[in-house]
Amino acid sequence: MNLATLGEANVREFGEYVSLHFEGRDYTNVEQQRAAARVAAALARLGVGAGDRVMVLLPNCPEVLQAYGGILRLGAVIVPVVFLLSADEVRHILADSAAKVAITSPELSGKLAGWPGTVVVLGGAAGGLDWHDLVRDDGSAVEPIVDRADTDLAVILYTSGTTGRPKGVALSHDNLASNARAAASLYELDRTAWALAVLPLSHSYGLTVMNAGNLLGTKAVLLRWFTPELVLDTIARFRVQSMAGVPTMYVYLLHYADAQRYDTSSMQSWGSGAAPLPLEIVPPFEKKFGGRLLEGYGLTEASPVVSAHRLSGVRKLGSVGQPIPGVQVAIMDDDDHEVASGELGEVCVRGRNVMLGYYGLPEETARTLRNGWLHTGDVGRLDDDGFLYIVERKKDLIIRGGFNIYPREVEEVLFAHPQIAEAAVVGMRDALMGEDVMAFVVLKPGMAADAQAIIAFCEERLARYKCPKRIRFVPTLPKSPIGKILRKELRAQTE
Repeated sequence: MNLATLGEANVREFGEYVSLHFEGRDYTNVEQQRAAARVAAALARLGVGAGDRVMVLLPNCPEVLQAYGGILRLGAVIVPVVFLLSADEVRHILADSAAKVAITSPELSGKLAGWPGTVVVLGGAAGGLDWHDLVRDDGSAVEPIVDRADTDLAVILYTSGTTGRPKGVALSHDNLASNARAAASLYELDRTAWALAVLPLSHSYGLTVMNAGNLLGTKAVLLRWFTPELVLDTIARFRVQSMAGVPTMYVYLLHYADAQRYDTSSMQSWGSGAAPLPLEIVPPFEKKFGGRLLEGYGLTEASPVVSAHRLSGVRKLGSVGQPIPGVQVAIMDDDDHEVASGELGEVCVRGRNVMLGYYGLPEETARTLRNGWLHTGDVGRLDDDGFLYIVERKKDLIIRGGFNIYPREVEEVLFAHPQIAEAAVVGMRDALMGEDVMAFVVLKPGMAADAQAIIAFCEERLARYKCPKRIRFVPTLPKSPIGKILRKELRAQTE
């Protein structure tokens, strides 16, 4: 099957309806499908065919979804790129994916400078073809959807590069379709109510929004970028019921000084993923804004959703919910043997959603996909009810004098400190212990704190060996384009 057929099925099942709102304009599902068909025709004229790679380097806008739909119609492969990546990272992805065409915007076109392939630019730019000229409706025949096998490549999604050079995650049509169907099966809200889309569409999130949205017939207000004021104003104006975000966004919203001016009583579900959700913010956040703050877990290699809390079900704070339908989770030891309930080990995933592999990296693929399981590199546990708890990334574990220290455990204590807005903990070299604990701390606006007082605060709540030896105050924490804290950059600052 071809993922593009989900869009056509959406129109057949639900008829024409407003599916997207962006910066003052409504877009119907039929409009978006017609635009995708014109994109397909334009790309075909540029020589794009089945299996060819097309990069999409755009900020959030309706054209992202139009481009995705058009690329898929041809049986070509989408290469989404988060617009915040550097020119060097973009050039690496262009070369690694062997892209034939790149679709971008004027302000981002400079990142493609010197690339010999075909560049299509929204609004046009020097050295690029004008998107609007290419996709203008000229009454020509619609390109038929090219049939694809379930296992054919649909998307190459590059990881954010937190552990080094970005590597391409190869996802098939069935990987993405099966994951979208499973995620859609858990949806409990009114499909005619507005959702809020603020995470980057040029990420696995955007593919989920497109595919699950087609299956459910839902509609979303799309924001170009995140600001607390814009998010809260949009929720109030559109009576938004749900939003997916990352913990950083919820921290910013919680501490936004003018939040009380906005009516968020329509909100029922705030989804959180991509990074650990600080438990200390959950009660005050829900009291302030209403709704339920529900943590889930996924990764690009799993297309991406692995587990989630159900809106009307049991919520266990600290867990990331239960595996979604069709996805199995097991906790393995270092010898790839499954451990007992409650014991720590590596989180492993199995299901139709698991990637084909890392594009062009057979050895890396073999290390990650073993014995039919995706080895995530995350440390976690399952309880007796099947709820998954993520403790830490394996590589982020701090070993002090032979004792294991999980940064999240220390960070939860730091988040409980009344003066701290954000915190991240990493290991630093120590001549005696091998490693010790260093905390990077962002204070709340207008607050002041003493490092020794913060350490003492931790010592009242943690074993002494787990407490930070050093506190560094910083104005912000380095983050990836989707809000993950870049611990690699923090570790570099400890040396």
